[in-house]
Amino acid sequence: MHIDPIFIIASAITIAVILASAATHKVRAPARFAGQLEDYQLLPKVLVKLIARGLPLVEIGVAFALLVPASRPIAALLAAGLLALYAAAIGINLWRGRADIDCGCSGPDQAQPLRPLLLARNSVLVVLALTAGITPQARDLGFFDGFVVIAASTVLLLVYAAAEGLLANGPRLFKLIGR
Repeated sequence: MHIDPIFIIASAITIAVILASAATHKVRAPARFAGQLEDYQLLPKVLVKLIARGLPLVEIGVAFALLVPASRPIAALLAAGLLALYAAAIGINLWRGRADIDCGCSGPDQAQPLRPLLLARNSVLVVLALTAGITPQARDLGFFDGFVVIAASTVLLLVYAAAEGLLANGPRLFKLIGR
């Protein structure tokens, strides 16, 4: 299947920014991230620190690889795999009844409890990552195409940021209105 390169490039940029941002959160507060990782109770304690240090490096590497057309297909699969892995960790803990732990999705500044909506969010991100790996239709890109790619990526990132903000603050909003 071949689609216009604008969709592929915009998807790649969007996922790259999301992964780089996630890595930045983890690097900014490594002890907190290690604690969040340990709270999931999916890894042996001896691996928690190693994974906590290595995962941001993987995210940064995948983010950069998404921006290079030659490595984009593999990077897109790796990004989709990471996002699916995160969804699986959330799903396992929801299945265990452990919705009270911080998902680690909002960085060190804001705790966000696990909820099924996070699974839906990650599913959309997996689809977006897989879109970035599709072979584009061959055509020359012009100046206006570059503008459209930047605009589309910006819109996708703004929608993501708004949805993330609503997900993170949803429990507080419900508390305010008495639900």
